[in-house]
Amino acid sequence: MNAPLAIEVTHLVKTFGATRAVDGISFTVPAGSVFGFVGPNGAGKTTTLRIMATLDEPDSGDVLLCGQSVHDDPREIRRRIGFMPDALPSIADITAHEYLDFFGRAYGLRGVALAYRLEEVEDFTGLRPLREKTLAALSKGMKQRVCLARAIIHDPAVLLLDEPAAGLDPRARVELRDMVRQLAAMGKTILISSHILAELAEMCGGVIIMEQGRLLSQGTLEAVAMGTRPDAKVCEVSISVVGGRAFPRATAHEDVRPPPDDAALQTLLGAIPAIRSFQKAAGGDEWIVTLQGGEEAAADVLRKLVEGGVRVTDFRLRKSTLEDVFMNVTTGGLN
Repeated sequence: MNAPLAIEVTHLVKTFGATRAVDGISFTVPAGSVFGFVGPNGAGKTTTLRIMATLDEPDSGDVLLCGQSVHDDPREIRRRIGFMPDALPSIADITAHEYLDFFGRAYGLRGVALAYRLEEVEDFTGLRPLREKTLAALSKGMKQRVCLARAIIHDPAVLLLDEPAAGLDPRARVELRDMVRQLAAMGKTILISSHILAELAEMCGGVIIMEQGRLLSQGTLEAVAMGTRPDAKVCEVSISVVGGRAFPRATAHEDVRPPPDDAALQTLLGAIPAIRSFQKAAGGDEWIVTLQGGEEAAADVLRKLVEGGVRVTDFRLRKSTLEDVFMNVTTGGLN
C-alpha cells in the first residue's frame, strides 16, 4: 500500500513581471519521507517553497499540505508546516530564547507547555548554552540552529528547509545533517532545497529537480538516474586488479602466475558480450566498465575475469550520484 501524500503540488504557476518563476509544475512527496529540492540558481525553488509556506500566492494551481489547500485556510497550513528560510534576521536586542518564546506563543503555546517545548527544542538544536545571546551575536551556524528551532517549535508534520546548510563550516553541516536525520526518524516529512548535492543525497530518499521554473524530474534517486539512461539495465562497474607495480611479491611457498597485462585484459574485456565499453582510470589499476544487464551481468563479468586469471581486488557497481543525475538532467539555462 502506498504511503499517503504529505505534499501535493498541482500545475503551480507564479510570475514576476515577464519572468515565469514557476511554470506549471506538479509533484508529490509521500508522508514521512525526505526529498531533496534541487536546481540552479533562479530555478524557482525558493518561490515554490514560499508558496507552500503561504508567504506568496500562486497565479494558478494549488498546493495541498496534509490534504489541506493553501488557498482554503492559510492559517491552518501554517500550523501543519515548519518553514526554515535561508537566513535569520540579525536583531540586536532580542535573545535566541526570547525569539523562540515569541514564536511558541504565536503558535498558541502557553505556561508549562511552552516552557517544556522551549527546553526540548533548545536541547535538540544545541542552543541551551546560547539562549541568552542576541541573534546579532550568533555565528552563522548558530543562526541556522535558531532558524531550525523556530521551524519545529510547534511540532509540525511537514518541514520546508530552504538552503539550511548555506555558509556553514564542515562541522556545522554534519551536525545539521544529523538533526535532519533525527527529525526524519520522528516521522516528519522534509523537503530540503540545497546546492550541496553530495550531502543531500545522504539524507534524502527522493529528489525533485527544477530548472527555469519547470519540473525536470522527480522520484527516488535510483528512478531519476534510470530516467537519464536510454536503457534502464545499463550500469557501471568499478574493477580494481592486481597488476604492474601493485603485484605482490611471491614467497618461496607460493606459485603465483603473473596477471594479464593491460593489453591482455583489454582483449578479455572486449570478448565479454555484456560489456559495452571500458576505460582504465588514470594513475592506477582501476577500470570503469559499462555493461548491459544489471547485477546478473556484473556477476558473470566477475566470474569470467577470475577464470581468465585476473587478480580482482575490488569489484563494485557504481551507483549514479545526485551530482551525476543533476548534470545529466539540467542544461544550465537561466531564468
